[in-house]
Amino acid sequence: MKLIKVVLILSLNICFNSCGKTQKEKQKKPSVEVKKDTIAKIDTTKVIQKQKEKEVEKAWDTLNRSNAEAFFKAYGAQNKETKVLITTSFGKIKLKLYNDTPIHRASFIFLTKIKYFNTAYFYRVARNFVVQGGDSDRESTAKFRRKYQHYRLKPEIRKKRRHRYGSLAAAKDAEDNPQKLSSPFNFYIVQNKKGARHLDGEHTVFGEVISGFSTIEKIAKVKVGSDDWPTEDIPMTVEVIN
Repeated sequence: MKLIKVVLILSLNICFNSCGKTQKEKQKKPSVEVKKDTIAKIDTTKVIQKQKEKEVEKAWDTLNRSNAEAFFKAYGAQNKETKVLITTSFGKIKLKLYNDTPIHRASFIFLTKIKYFNTAYFYRVARNFVVQGGDSDRESTAKFRRKYQHYRLKPEIRKKRRHRYGSLAAAKDAEDNPQKLSSPFNFYIVQNKKGARHLDGEHTVFGEVISGFSTIEKIAKVKVGSDDWPTEDIPMTVEVIN
C-alpha cells in the first residue's frame, strides 16, 4: 500500500507540474503573438506612410511639357488657394488669382509652393508700362525650369479680363508661338495707370493686385539698363496666404 501511495503521489506531482507548465506556456503564448501582431501593424503603417510619401514626391515630379494641362487640372482641384503675397525690399504686393483661369491659377500656386519664385527677381522694369518677374541669372532658377521641361500653358483669355492698372498676366514667347502659349515662370503686373489695352487678347490675365500699389510704383522707379533689367537685382519671396 505504501508503494502504491508513493507512486500515486509521484504521478500526481508529475501531472501537476507538467499541466502547470502547459497552462503557463499557453498563457504566455498569446501575449507574445499579440506583441508580434502589434509590431507587424506598426511596421506596416510605417511602410504605407513611406510609400505615400514617395508617391507624393513622384506625383510632383511627373509634371512635364506634355502633361501640364492634365497635371494642373488635378492639382488645382486639390489646391484651391487664390491669394498670394510677394515680398521685396521695396514692400509687399498682395495678389488675387482668378478662378476662371484655373490652369494659370493652379500653375502659379504650384510654383509658389515649391518656392520657384523665391529664386527669381523682378528682372524687367518698363516704366509706365509693366514690372515683370519670375526669372534670374541664378542656376537654381534654371534648374527648376529644366526639371519641369520648361512647360507651357494654353492661353485662358477671357474677354472680361482686361489689362488694367494692377492686372497680373502671363508672359509668352513673342516668336514661333502661334498658339500664344504662356510661360508660367514669367509674369508681369501692369504699372501704367491707364492700363495696357493693346495686350488684350494676346496674353492671359489671371489675377490682379489687391494691395501694394505703392510697392509697384517704387519698383518702377529703379535704375535700369538698356534691356530694362534693373542695375541692382530685385529678389522676391512669394507665399500663399489663404
